[in-house]
Amino acid sequence: MEGDTVASRPLLYLDVDGPLNPYAAKPTRRPDGYTTHRMKPPGWIAMHPGAWTASVKPLRVWLNPGHGGRLLELSDRYDLVWATTWREDANDFIAPVLGLPELPVVPWPTMHDAAPDGTFWKTRHLVAHAEGRPFAWVDDELGDRDRTFVHAHHTGPALLHHVDARLGLRDADFEALAAFAHTL
Repeated sequence: MEGDTVASRPLLYLDVDGPLNPYAAKPTRRPDGYTTHRMKPPGWIAMHPGAWTASVKPLRVWLNPGHGGRLLELSDRYDLVWATTWREDANDFIAPVLGLPELPVVPWPTMHDAAPDGTFWKTRHLVAHAEGRPFAWVDDELGDRDRTFVHAHHTGPALLHHVDARLGLRDADFEALAAFAHTL
């Protein structure tokens, strides 16, 4: 019985760039509550083939340490899962800053490939990964076509929650995620 309870818990798919790292904010103005981190994850270095590791410019990443506690509160209702191009690097670089434990990672079979019907490339992969389980997904690349695709191809409830990449997650976003979990 306990396994059934865990399998029926909704998933919360977390993107990094946009929701947790408001990369589109003005480069000269870090959003309130965020701290600046310079990171060289292996995935970033791999995107610069032939370059010496030392010569690869680190990424500027803005993270709000308070988001970790808010996400941990949601983990009472959701199973948290990284749904990001950071892949496993999110556990090594993002989770420690936010105070999160190691989380499962969506294994993208391909990234940035052509998507059907104008949907975001992640959408069909997350529907397959969820396997009918209810899920909420926070990302800055979501639109109406993604919602239509999920409605047509996913058998469980789903919340696709767009986050402004200039602002990152805000109180209203956390409230929307909590409200969705309460409806299940």
